[in-house]
Amino acid sequence: MLKVGLISDSHQRSDVTRSAVDYLLKKEIDLLLHAGDIMEFETLECMKNSSVPYVAVLGNHDTHLREFMSEFELFSEPHHFEFEGFNFKLMHHPFYLNSSSDIIIYGHTHRFVAKFYENSLYINSGEICARNKALHEFAYFTCQKDGKTNKFEVFKVECERESKASDSQIAKFNWKESRVNL
Repeated sequence: MLKVGLISDSHQRSDVTRSAVDYLLKKEIDLLLHAGDIMEFETLECMKNSSVPYVAVLGNHDTHLREFMSEFELFSEPHHFEFEGFNFKLMHHPFYLNSSSDIIIYGHTHRFVAKFYENSLYINSGEICARNKALHEFAYFTCQKDGKTNKFEVFKVECERESKASDSQIAKFNWKESRVNL
């Protein structure tokens, strides 16, 4: 069984992203994904310094990060890749939503979505930055192959919006998770 952590739309909240990555590492994820609008170099460093493989795509607010694409696992969208026998399509904008992959991941809308359609998982983890609502949110999911069918279990993780911590502070986030029905 594969366990994947998913973050999107960090914007200028690398402090929240760092807390989310720590949470996901405690869940023993096998892969970390970021669906764009990374914005801060600290977020890239956080993913790179995690103990798991990671992949990220550029969002519409990430043009300044293009020069770092070769230094990090950072790609233009849509980015297709295979990991542990599953085909992924990772993008920021929800423009390429045809079911050409086992798992289709996107961001940009700042709205959590998880649905199973035509043997593919479509997922948007919402917004880690809590810009448009009073919740920081991200997700993780498990996947396994059962013959020709893919089985998924999705978990949404969220907490109330917090003020940005200063560099000398460590923000404390009271994350709560819930299983999502597909």
